Amino acid sequence: MPGGGPAATTGPDRDGVRLRVPRALAGDVGGGREVVLPAPAGGDLRALLGEVDAAHPALGRRLRDETGRLRRFVNVYVDGVDVRRDDGLATPVRGGQTVEVIQSVAGG
Repeated sequence: MPGGGPAATTGPDRDGVRLRVPRALAGDVGGGREVVLPAPAGGDLRALLGEVDAAHPALGRRLRDETGRLRRFVNVYVDGVDVRRDDGLATPVRGGQTVEVIQSVAGG
């Protein structure tokens, strides 16, 4: 987005959406594990991830692939509900909610 993207804040904001990331992704949001983004105008996870792309492009690339789908080993929860079991990227997201990103761990 020309001219910069939406501002992300780190303080509490009832009208914003809290985005929590695992320690492994903290560097992609400035070193913290939580940021507050503006509630997405589109009202869903897809729109929120557009806000993430604008404010934190490195994180955006880690969450979605080049087609815009969530990456296979990334799990996203909106207020504790797994979006893959809900409406996926169409899951509603509004101010005051918490979105958590959890990376799957594979191994044997």
